[in-house]
Amino acid sequence: MDAAGLRAWAQRASAELERRRVEINSLNVFPVPDSDTGSNMAHTMRSACEQAALLGDDASAVDGAEALAVGAVRGARGNSGVVLSQVMRGIAQSVKDDASDGEMVADALAHAVKFVDQAIADPVEGTVITVLRAASVAAQQAVEDIGRPLSLLDVAAPATSAARVALANTPSQLPVLREAGVVDAGGTGVVILLEALLEEVEDSPATAPDGDVQESAVRSAESSTEASAESTPAPAEGADRDVHVDMAHAGPSGREHSLEVLFGFQGDIAELETELRPLGDSLVIARLSDTEATVHIHSLDAGAVIETAYRLGKVQNLRLEVLPGAPVVRNPDRLIVAVTPPGSLTELYKEAGVVTVAPGDEVISDMLSVIRRSGSNEIIVLPNGLLSNRNLAAVEKATRALEQTITLLPTVRLVSGIAALSVHDPNQPLATAAFSMSEAAGEMRTAVAHRAKKGALTLSGAVAKGDVVVTARGETLLIAEDPLDAVKRACKRLLEHGGEQVTVLFDPAELSEEELRTLNTELGVQVMVYPADGLQACAEIGVE
Repeated sequence: MDAAGLRAWAQRASAELERRRVEINSLNVFPVPDSDTGSNMAHTMRSACEQAALLGDDASAVDGAEALAVGAVRGARGNSGVVLSQVMRGIAQSVKDDASDGEMVADALAHAVKFVDQAIADPVEGTVITVLRAASVAAQQAVEDIGRPLSLLDVAAPATSAARVALANTPSQLPVLREAGVVDAGGTGVVILLEALLEEVEDSPATAPDGDVQESAVRSAESSTEASAESTPAPAEGADRDVHVDMAHAGPSGREHSLEVLFGFQGDIAELETELRPLGDSLVIARLSDTEATVHIHSLDAGAVIETAYRLGKVQNLRLEVLPGAPVVRNPDRLIVAVTPPGSLTELYKEAGVVTVAPGDEVISDMLSVIRRSGSNEIIVLPNGLLSNRNLAAVEKATRALEQTITLLPTVRLVSGIAALSVHDPNQPLATAAFSMSEAAGEMRTAVAHRAKKGALTLSGAVAKGDVVVTARGETLLIAEDPLDAVKRACKRLLEHGGEQVTVLFDPAELSEEELRTLNTELGVQVMVYPADGLQACAEIGVE
């Protein structure tokens, strides 16, 4: 396979991962059900392709493979992205000018298994490593059986078939998959990579139609011969303990604010791994060399993880993301209703067990309808700054006739509503829970950044149309020309009076998650970032 062929395969695989991103996300229940495996694998493969695209037309296959590996490792996102980067590293280790295409694929899969197994601190059967290993064993078997110089098809076809069989069998190896009725999401991504290779070889679609990934894998398992079944490896010695795993690998069962921490690292990788192991789970270290790697870990103490990394070496591209917590404990007699704009923020609130209503002319009638139909005795309302005083008075007046206790909390912004939710204890009496939530919302210092619709003169200076104006407590805090600069400066101003965590809700049309990653290192505190379409502002900022 020459450089052009390698690049064509990578681009085809990237496009297919992007096309089936939502499908793969829907399968994501392990190690945590954060529904992002498809997105992370697509992002990582796209980063690999972008790095390879920087090479000239005369680049060799070796150069192309190395570029794909570098792009994948440095652009890896999430657990699955880090694993995918090691597959690309396996390819880079195997591309040689004097090897046949088939031998190269078999060697690449063997290296990929080695690197992925090395990267994952606690491998679990029934996941991506199982599918990858099955493909590797089938590829090696093809090399031994055929003996002559092998074509891509000689190896890619049996490797893909074995991967499909292994994928179909993942629910029998991992209880959480069986209970959810899905196959492994990361393993699905590996099958897609192999299917893309078949497409490239045969120049015809080889992948399953949308939504048929599980059915396709199961059909492959059912139609496979006894011989091909034998080529699919049984779980490694001691792997049956993973079938009965206590889910420690999936994160603490009592997770409250567990974070996914992802960063590039340069330094002593072995020492870093030793010190990070007790700080969390799902530790994956994707090595680019003996001193450079991308690190992924789930931790309840992200601060300790970050401090350790900075102490032991150079850190870059630090990224934090909140993971879904333990199943929400709901009090059937208590309902929390929040006013949120439709979109990603609504989903965030719903994950916390909150019923949402959209702002607008019908917000009061919608809210009252939700309250009446709930049958709950206790109602907590989070206005989030989207209800006027007249609206609030209307809610209070309309609910007097109901045999329900209504508590309106002073959440003046969407970000303060999130702060209130983070301390809600459904086991506490209503008055106690409401007091704690009000305290959390009230103590959060907030600001909002928005585009000026016209010029004006403020105490902070002149404002031109299109400038980004940051206001706090009804006063202009600062004026900036672009949203990122405004958010950075606003965060620093709000942190002047102290703070341990910054939460930023941002409009994806104004800011990107990649741009906001730099806040973690610049501010020296934990920064939580959430896309918020429908925000009607560039960003909302909260410091607590």
